[in-house]
Amino acid sequence: YYYKSPPPPSPSPPPPYYYKSPPPPSPIPHTPYYYKSPPPPSPSPPPPYYYKSPPPPSPIPHTPYYYKSPPPPKVLPPPYYYNSPPPPVAYPHPHPYHHSLIVKVVGKVYSFRCYNWDYPEKSHNKKHLK
Repeated sequence: YYYKSPPPPSPSPPPPYYYKSPPPPSPIPHTPYYYKSPPPPSPSPPPPYYYKSPPPPSPIPHTPYYYKSPPPPKVLPPPYYYNSPPPPVAYPHPHPYHHSLIVKVVGKVYSFRCYNWDYPEKSHNKKHLK
Protein backbone atom coordinates (compact mmCIF):
# COMPACT_ATOMS: atom_id res chain seq x y z
CA TYR A 1 0.00 0.00 0.00
CA TYR A 2 1.38 3.31 -1.00
CA TYR A 3 0.22 6.55 0.54
CA LYS A 4 -0.33 9.40 -1.81
CA SER A 5 -0.39 12.85 -0.31
CA PRO A 6 -2.91 15.20 -1.75
CA PRO A 7 -1.56 17.43 -4.38
CA PRO A 8 -0.50 20.87 -3.23
CA PRO A 9 -3.08 23.47 -3.78
CA SER A 10 -2.58 25.27 -6.93
CA PRO A 11 -1.85 28.91 -6.31
CA SER A 12 -4.72 30.91 -7.50
CA PRO A 13 -3.62 34.02 -9.31
CA PRO A 14 -4.13 37.16 -7.25
CA PRO A 15 -6.82 39.45 -8.38
CA PRO A 16 -5.54 42.18 -10.61
CA TYR A 17 -4.59 45.41 -8.80
CA TYR A 18 -6.12 48.60 -9.99
CA TYR A 19 -4.71 51.96 -8.79
CA LYS A 20 -7.23 54.50 -7.76
CA SER A 21 -5.87 58.04 -7.48
CA PRO A 22 -7.33 60.17 -4.72
CA PRO A 23 -10.12 62.39 -5.74
CA PRO A 24 -9.12 65.94 -6.60
CA PRO A 25 -9.71 68.42 -3.82
CA SER A 26 -12.99 70.02 -4.02
CA PRO A 27 -12.50 73.68 -4.86
CA ILE A 28 -13.63 75.51 -1.74
CA PRO A 29 -13.58 79.22 -2.36
CA HIS A 30 -11.31 80.78 0.25
CA THR A 31 -12.16 84.14 1.69
CA PRO A 32 -9.58 86.71 0.61
CA TYR A 33 -7.04 87.68 3.28
CA TYR A 34 -7.07 91.27 4.37
CA TYR A 35 -4.13 92.67 6.39
CA LYS A 36 -5.11 94.58 9.45
CA SER A 37 -2.40 96.83 10.83
CA PRO A 38 -2.29 97.05 14.60
CA PRO A 39 -4.03 100.07 16.03
CA PRO A 40 -1.75 103.00 16.85
CA PRO A 41 -0.79 103.13 20.49
CA SER A 42 -3.11 105.37 22.35
CA PRO A 43 -1.06 108.14 23.96
CA SER A 44 -1.70 107.45 27.58
CA PRO A 45 -1.33 110.62 29.60
CA PRO A 46 1.75 110.60 31.83
CA PRO A 47 1.03 110.11 35.47
CA PRO A 48 0.46 113.39 37.26
CA TYR A 49 3.57 114.84 38.87
CA TYR A 50 3.31 115.54 42.52
CA TYR A 51 5.99 117.77 44.04
CA LYS A 52 7.41 116.56 47.27
CA SER A 53 9.23 119.21 49.19
CA PRO A 54 12.33 118.02 51.01
CA PRO A 55 11.80 117.25 54.64
CA PRO A 56 12.74 120.03 57.02
CA PRO A 57 16.20 119.64 58.47
CA SER A 58 16.16 117.76 61.68
CA PRO A 59 17.11 120.11 64.50
CA ILE A 60 20.56 119.01 65.55
CA PRO A 61 21.24 120.19 69.07
CA HIS A 62 24.23 122.44 68.73
CA THR A 63 26.84 122.52 71.40
CA PRO A 64 26.47 125.73 73.34
CA TYR A 65 28.87 128.45 72.37
CA TYR A 66 31.15 129.62 75.09
CA TYR A 67 32.92 132.93 74.60
CA LYS A 68 36.58 132.83 75.34
CA SER A 69 38.02 136.20 75.99
CA PRO A 70 41.47 136.77 74.54
CA PRO A 71 44.32 136.33 76.97
CA PRO A 72 45.47 139.50 78.66
CA PRO A 73 48.37 141.15 76.89
CA LYS A 74 51.77 140.20 78.16
CA VAL A 75 53.29 142.96 80.19
CA LEU A 76 56.37 143.95 78.27
CA PRO A 77 59.17 145.67 80.11
CA PRO A 78 59.39 149.34 79.27
CA PRO A 79 61.74 150.08 76.37
CA TYR A 80 65.30 150.79 77.29
CA TYR A 81 66.43 154.32 76.75
CA TYR A 82 70.12 155.05 76.81
CA ASN A 83 71.08 157.95 78.98
CA SER A 84 74.36 159.35 77.88
CA PRO A 85 76.56 160.58 80.68
CA PRO A 86 76.46 164.31 81.21
CA PRO A 87 79.10 166.24 79.31
CA PRO A 88 82.19 166.98 81.34
CA VAL A 89 82.05 170.25 83.12
CA ALA A 90 84.74 172.59 81.89
CA TYR A 91 86.59 173.64 84.97
CA PRO A 92 88.44 176.93 84.73
CA HIS A 93 92.17 176.54 84.90
CA PRO A 94 93.50 177.43 88.30
CA HIS A 95 96.35 179.24 86.70
CA PRO A 96 95.25 181.32 83.73
CA TYR A 97 98.64 181.39 82.06
CA HIS A 98 99.80 177.93 82.74
CA HIS A 99 101.95 175.88 80.43
CA SER A 100 100.26 173.96 77.60
CA LEU A 101 98.71 170.57 78.32
CA ILE A 102 101.16 167.71 78.13
CA VAL A 103 99.66 164.43 76.87
CA LYS A 104 101.41 161.11 77.03
CA VAL A 105 100.47 158.93 74.05
CA VAL A 106 100.35 155.19 74.59
CA GLY A 107 99.94 153.01 71.48
CA LYS A 108 99.46 154.10 67.89
CA VAL A 109 98.02 157.46 67.05
CA TYR A 110 96.82 158.44 63.60
CA SER A 111 96.53 161.86 62.16
CA PHE A 112 92.84 162.65 61.84
CA ARG A 113 93.32 164.24 58.44
CA CYS A 114 95.33 161.32 57.06
CA TYR A 115 92.94 158.57 58.28
CA ASN A 116 90.73 157.22 55.52
CA TRP A 117 87.50 156.06 57.12
CA ASP A 118 86.44 154.13 53.98
CA TYR A 119 89.63 152.07 53.91
CA PRO A 120 90.90 151.56 57.45
CA GLU A 121 93.38 148.88 56.36
CA LYS A 122 95.19 151.31 54.07
CA SER A 123 95.29 153.89 56.81
CA HIS A 124 97.11 151.50 59.14
CA ASN A 125 100.09 151.42 56.80
CA LYS A 126 100.65 155.16 57.06
CA LYS A 127 103.30 156.52 59.33
CA HIS A 128 102.26 156.95 62.89
CA LEU A 129 102.74 159.99 64.96
CA LYS A 130 105.32 159.61 67.66
